[in-house]
Amino acid sequence: MQLRKHMPKGALLATLLSTAPQIASAFYLPGVAPRSYTEGELVPLNVNAIRPVAVHDAFVHSLVSYDYYHPFFQFCPPEGGPKDVSESLGSILFGDRIKTSPYKLMMKKNETCKTLCPRTYHKAAAFWLNQQIRDGISINWLVDGFPAAQVYNTGSPGFLLGAEINGEVLFNNHYDIFIEYHTVTGAAAGSTEQHRVVGVNVRPESRDYKGEKIKEDTCLGNQEPVRLSESVDTAVTFTYSVYWIHSTTAWATRWDKYLHVIDPKIHWFSLINSSVIVVFLVLTVMSVLIRALKKDIARYNRLDQIELEDMNGTSALEDGVQEDSGWKLVHGDVFRTPSNPLLLSVFLGSGAQLFVITGFTIALALLGFLSPSSRGSLGNIILFLFTVLGFVGGYVSARIYKSMQGEKWKLNIILTPLLVPGIVFATFFVLDLILWAKQSSEAVPFTTMLVIILIWFIISVPLSFAGSWLGFRAPMIEAPVRTNQIPRQIPPATTYLKPIPSMLLVGILPFGAIFVELYFIMSSIWFSKIYYMFGFLFLCYGLMIMTCAAATVLLVYFLLCAENYNWHWRAFLAAGTSALYIFLNCLVYWVSKLSLSGFSGSVLYIGYSLLISFLFFVLTGSIGFFSSWWFVRKIYKSIKI
Repeated sequence: MQLRKHMPKGALLATLLSTAPQIASAFYLPGVAPRSYTEGELVPLNVNAIRPVAVHDAFVHSLVSYDYYHPFFQFCPPEGGPKDVSESLGSILFGDRIKTSPYKLMMKKNETCKTLCPRTYHKAAAFWLNQQIRDGISINWLVDGFPAAQVYNTGSPGFLLGAEINGEVLFNNHYDIFIEYHTVTGAAAGSTEQHRVVGVNVRPESRDYKGEKIKEDTCLGNQEPVRLSESVDTAVTFTYSVYWIHSTTAWATRWDKYLHVIDPKIHWFSLINSSVIVVFLVLTVMSVLIRALKKDIARYNRLDQIELEDMNGTSALEDGVQEDSGWKLVHGDVFRTPSNPLLLSVFLGSGAQLFVITGFTIALALLGFLSPSSRGSLGNIILFLFTVLGFVGGYVSARIYKSMQGEKWKLNIILTPLLVPGIVFATFFVLDLILWAKQSSEAVPFTTMLVIILIWFIISVPLSFAGSWLGFRAPMIEAPVRTNQIPRQIPPATTYLKPIPSMLLVGILPFGAIFVELYFIMSSIWFSKIYYMFGFLFLCYGLMIMTCAAATVLLVYFLLCAENYNWHWRAFLAAGTSALYIFLNCLVYWVSKLSLSGFSGSVLYIGYSLLISFLFFVLTGSIGFFSSWWFVRKIYKSIKI
């Protein structure tokens, strides 16, 4: 599965774009050095994995990608066979399989009806290919590292393998390649005229040459389309034409063809809607903190002063001052060690690690460091941050576990770098086995899997151990009040404070802050589109954090007022319940936007959705816990016990 969440690197250094939608999109930063070609110089055309896209009915019918030189496709290889083009680890993880091709593109040299090779498709291959065409599979080429497209404004690179018209399946065997080039001027041009590729458009056609000799004007005729027969063998000849078109587009902005902000009004409406929710919640929490808590603290401290004076025989309880009630009653139990402190601390350590990884990744993308010209940069930065920030996970987990007076410190050190990453890796490995069985190009090679395991155990795990060691050596985070030896009895809770209703109420609020942006992210994943709106994503991420924190703090306050001091897991699970809404949203998206034809595709979709939801559960649960932890310490530090 290819997640194309990339940013362009253009010619301006941190220059804010002028229009409002673009402001919320990104900055432009200097990118990879452009390559210039002289007239007649060979421009490389490499091929990538063949991926499914949405077809005429706007549904994606498959999630399985294939290698370009899969035996059933029978595409023409270059002389000496195709060679692998070096790729980054992130590019491999996201399904890129780039290889050389037999296409010869000479700068500014138009060519018509060039013959590649003849092929014969047997019945089994024809049956399989016709099904792939019905599913809407797309060919992906890279010319000078820039993806070719059939239509730019869809945001999806690639062009169709074939088409289904009036129930007939047609196979494309001729490609008209239109390449836009920009002539370099000034000092960069040098002594000879230099040109750069700034756009590639491919128009595939189906032409049955019926064995005729192919000349330059043959492709200009009106041949019958190619229909792959599933009963007899079908002969097919592959051809292509090349047309060079001068363009005023600068090389630095060539990616803008794919990076249109689609329907910016929807994003702004979503942000305004989420902001209203956040403002309402924050005002409510501030009202609680400033009015109710201030009043409670003043009353509690007044009670203590009067009781102290009464003990000294100098005063008596004044009228209107009642006995303790509400959240002060549980001051001796509110910092009691929760059940399963080991598991909670491990989740919180991984959640803190995820929080920092997500924040850094979105910030780097917003500033333009994740370039589409550097394929796999997103995967590389996530893998790097996961490895380095293992230290943060270990340190946070150890500090939390020590504050909860946990005794199994060795088990905490071991589980922190292994439990959550192990669940993610095991799920990914099982899904990868399905891709292997389907002979998909997106199946991660065994050597790459081995490299990931080595990075995990040789770098990330030791860093986590070092963080845990420092965390356990650090002073214990002392509670502001003393914990009683005998636990206080918890009175029955009202309906909305029971675990399930309260979790469902709190969980829906963070989901409401991001669900519109989530739709566009899922479209970029499953519809093979390039995601560009990192400005909107950055704002939505900030709104989600504030919503998650405010809603959880409010829940914990109501729990404490109801004399329920078991807030640790309740805060974590309530905020983490937003992951349930994420998964339900994935199911709705599956029904409304996908039409997966095979069982394996459904398993892959459910598996990846569960994986994303689990990570979101750990992330939001940790945000909810730490905000509630700060809140509880703050209010109990303010009263005199």
